Amino acid sequence: MSVFLISLVNDALQLLTLLIVVRAVFTWIPTVDYEHPLVRTIVKITDPILKPVRRLVPPVEGLDLSPLAAIILLWLAGFILIRVLAAVLAGV
Repeated sequence: MSVFLISLVNDALQLLTLLIVVRAVFTWIPTVDYEHPLVRTIVKITDPILKPVRRLVPPVEGLDLSPLAAIILLWLAGFILIRVLAAVLAGV
């Protein structure tokens, strides 16, 4: 059970990372239809992560570094969360 839960958390963090990368790539493609249901879904999922990071990380010469900062924060949070989860589940 503990391996499944840790794996689930890890997979969710990897999916969020992938979605952030996909959203960043969307900004490089001028013909992306932001009204398309798939694109709207990706924006809805990534906005709660990217919006707070954008307030902390301003653009550098017009380059939005918030996706990179968000991914680094996700990795850090995931590392800590998985370690804590493993310690708690090992003690059970």
